[in-house]
Amino acid sequence: MSDSGAIYRFDEVDEELSLLPMAARRALELVGARLSLEGWRSLTQADRMALVSAGAFAEVDPELIRSIVARASPAAVPIEPRSDPDPAKPPTELVDALGEKKPMSGMRWASLRPLDRYALSRAASSSGSRLERAYDEIVERSLSHLSASGEVHMVDIADKNPTRRRATATAQVKMHAQTLARVAAGETAKGDVFATARVAGIQAAKRTSELIPLCHHIALTRVTIELTPDAPAHSEVAAIHVKATVEAFDRTGVEMEALVAATTSALTIYDMLKAIDRWMTITDVGLLEKSGGRSGTLRRGER
Repeated sequence: MSDSGAIYRFDEVDEELSLLPMAARRALELVGARLSLEGWRSLTQADRMALVSAGAFAEVDPELIRSIVARASPAAVPIEPRSDPDPAKPPTELVDALGEKKPMSGMRWASLRPLDRYALSRAASSSGSRLERAYDEIVERSLSHLSASGEVHMVDIADKNPTRRRATATAQVKMHAQTLARVAAGETAKGDVFATARVAGIQAAKRTSELIPLCHHIALTRVTIELTPDAPAHSEVAAIHVKATVEAFDRTGVEMEALVAATTSALTIYDMLKAIDRWMTITDVGLLEKSGGRSGTLRRGER
């Protein structure tokens, strides 16, 4: 599956998304629309990826999907909206198709994402090994980090192709305006706040796999930490904005490395300044953008 959890390997979708991935099919069926292959390919790649991303959410945004589909040519054909499979019980046809060698308990079925249940149900009607490959990817090596028996495990990424990966994460440390003024003036007891926070963020990015149990060890090629002071005029509240960018050439993304770097830099700023401003707060931690892998480039605010 892709880094965003929206594209499956068994779907055999290329980098250009020339065929409709399962996630896009789910999004279209939930709102009652059917696109021909020509209509799908008439959409920009950004629109196609937006539909794929929308279909990976538990709750889809009908207005977003319809607004994208409206740009297709030929136009989508209205169909009866199709609900997601019942999460309480796996479909009988799926259980029968899987057989005894690939069990699907009610508990395991309920633990899957709506998209995973949809994909397995659709694969059950396929011929050949498609269902077996779907089962292996979703149930045995799903991104939930659970095996079919419910055991935690690290996701197998051996079959994924190495690509250039990049992720940027942000955080913000809010403080009293006088605190930031002392940082700017170099009047802090522990020394250079910015330099120390940058080093801490870089070190943290490199050690993410030691901190987050199921993260893979990644050979990073670049880590940058940007710290921007923000002191609005006539305000008692100021902030330091943290932006961490991490790059690698690997089989999995570096989102966690960027988030760990940003938060560690923010925590280091707090540690450096807590003696003079104990009530600082760390806010707005989140992924800003990522690129690489099948999901391509994704940015905050784009779905």
